[in-house]
Amino acid sequence: MKKLSFLHSAMAALMLTAAFTSCSKDDDGDSNPLPSTAHYDLTVTVGLHGGMSKDKTHITLGVSSLDDATQTINFEGNGAEITDYTMEAAYDGKYMYQIPNSGGRFSKLQLVGKEMKVIQEQPFVKNTYTARKFTHAWVGRTLIIMAADGENKNILWTKLNADDMTIVDEGTLALQPTEGYDKLTTTGILTYRKSDKKLFYFYYGKGIVAGDSKDTNEPYFHIAVISPETMAVEQDFVNTAKASQMQGSAYGELLQDFVFFDEQDNLYLSIFNKVGKKNIGQVVRIKKGEFDFEQGYNAFPDALGKICTIQYLGGNKALAYSGDASAGTGIQDVAYYYSILDLNAKTATRLQYNGNDIAYSAGSFSQRSVYNAKENKAYIGVSTKTEECIYIYDVASGNVTKGITIAPGYYFDQIRFFEE
Repeated sequence: MKKLSFLHSAMAALMLTAAFTSCSKDDDGDSNPLPSTAHYDLTVTVGLHGGMSKDKTHITLGVSSLDDATQTINFEGNGAEITDYTMEAAYDGKYMYQIPNSGGRFSKLQLVGKEMKVIQEQPFVKNTYTARKFTHAWVGRTLIIMAADGENKNILWTKLNADDMTIVDEGTLALQPTEGYDKLTTTGILTYRKSDKKLFYFYYGKGIVAGDSKDTNEPYFHIAVISPETMAVEQDFVNTAKASQMQGSAYGELLQDFVFFDEQDNLYLSIFNKVGKKNIGQVVRIKKGEFDFEQGYNAFPDALGKICTIQYLGGNKALAYSGDASAGTGIQDVAYYYSILDLNAKTATRLQYNGNDIAYSAGSFSQRSVYNAKENKAYIGVSTKTEECIYIYDVASGNVTKGITIAPGYYFDQIRFFEE
């Protein structure tokens, strides 16, 4: 994708005086959009949806509320225009953790007003990583980061103390490519199951197969079970559900959500398989105490393409943002829609507003939805042919209302929820 002309947009922002008014109802006239307890960071790009492209500058703005349907948010002259830091990050509390484009270090960041503040940074010591190309899991206040080395021969891991950013420990996993494949997946997906204190790492091998000119993935991906204390690989096997690939394996759930646990600590993962010439998504499950996928389980049996994001809403409900492969598979294609999944019934229902399906959106590499557990509401961003706005799904009642609108000229790509 071509690099966006943010110099022009920045100059325009200096000449325009459109002001942003906080959505907060209790700010006593204070126009500061960031309250002290919780806020939403909205991220947009200009000209095209940003996707994974590292040469896309993005603009991020913090707001205290997304509820006011009369509110239009204009980013001109507002928000932080961000270049070195990326949309791909780990999140916890009020901070984000990532590796910047310039590399060489781990960064702990916080958006404050119109500025992306660097809270702390930790230079690489032994293991080195690249922006966007790592996966992660939280074990208490320890952030575990993993990725393949530069030759994709070994999986590196580093443990960071999230409070002071010190490196607790680092090393290499005892994993090697399967016979017949000479490389490991660049990133994979890592997550932590609290009930038995195990890390699950989903990965696959790659290599040149006879007759091919480029790397081919293993037919079915692996599940590695790891001790978080020692990082010893306790189990490593090919999943028996014949799942081909994990969604988001190239960037490790840094940009979008693909894995979650329910109240019983069952693990759910977004995957896809080739059906004919199309990649079709599924939501599969590993039950508490088990290590392989539950045979025959798919919470999204009628998916029309890949599942771009999936988030748990409590009460055995999940929100899925997925594609219709017949309408397109590109980042800019208007081919993606939202559904509410019933994880017990294994059914998916299109998200509707006033009795009509919400129109397809563009932006396959987008994370425009968040779940606020205190409110029991999901805030769902769309980027359709006619609007860029928020819809609000009340989980208890199933009602859908409209929230804020994004001013024309911006491409809405991400919402993040921060709470101290």
